[in-house]
Amino acid sequence: MQSKRINNARIGIALGSGSARGWAHIGVLRALADLGIEPEIICGSSIGALVGAAYASNQLDEMESMVTAFDWKEAIRYLDLSIRGGGFIQGERLQNLFNQHVKELNIESLPRRFAAVATDLETGREVWLQSGNLLEAVRASAALPGLLTPFAYKDGWLVDGGIVDPVPVSLCRAMGADIVIAVSLNNDIVGKHIRRNQSPSPLKPVQSQDTDAISLWDRLSNRLEQSLQEKKNELLMSLFGDSQQTPGLLEVISSSINIMQDRITRSRMAGDPPDILLSPKLSHLGLLEFDQGAIAIAEGRACVERMHSELDHVIGLSELS
Repeated sequence: MQSKRINNARIGIALGSGSARGWAHIGVLRALADLGIEPEIICGSSIGALVGAAYASNQLDEMESMVTAFDWKEAIRYLDLSIRGGGFIQGERLQNLFNQHVKELNIESLPRRFAAVATDLETGREVWLQSGNLLEAVRASAALPGLLTPFAYKDGWLVDGGIVDPVPVSLCRAMGADIVIAVSLNNDIVGKHIRRNQSPSPLKPVQSQDTDAISLWDRLSNRLEQSLQEKKNELLMSLFGDSQQTPGLLEVISSSINIMQDRITRSRMAGDPPDILLSPKLSHLGLLEFDQGAIAIAEGRACVERMHSELDHVIGLSELS
């Protein structure tokens, strides 16, 4: 399916990285479709590649059903935790989950043009995945360093595309987009989830009465603690921190990724700005809050509504109707 064009302008969308905040892309795409905007070119980085793949293959309904049914217990069940293989999460269970909801297709066969961004771990080069297996391209683009294991590709390894291009505007233009809508998930996220030097936060087993009030990140921390409890106390102290002065390794990774993606996004967009920038307000969501899909989707829709006048100015919504 293709959207109507204004003066033969081809519309592309660049869906940015941002881990669990990426479910907002679903809301953005739904709201744009309600306005008659259905991009012909879809480019994604990390979680943006996942949602973009579902949209480009006409499987967004299945993706949204999966996301909105996802609770914290479901999220933890699919995180195959490990301290080997280059990441705390192996990713095989997540891959199997996506296989259940997104069909095995080749990128070349999709009804819309699609590409994902990944990073070559050895050279640091940006890799554009524009052909081959759709789900493998997504897996490579979403291999978040330190959390998901790298993806074997040809003679090397690929990791998260957000390292080099969190919002792939340049790729969209290279694929022929005349108007690029960019969705950045890195607005106002720096420092939002790092521990403050206020009071100690000792780890303790999660009690059943506490589960509704505890974030998915804390539940994941406790799950990993319990699985590694015996003879691994020193490792746990390193991972999650042992005092109010010392943040844990996962906290450091999360906050560092936030800083990195924020700075890289600013730099890339300064050199190649999109025609329209959508920035959902999701700084309150943590890196792995995948069970908050309904909230993220709703904010994605709200973001498009806030930018209605800008979309009308650039694209001409009245001419699409």
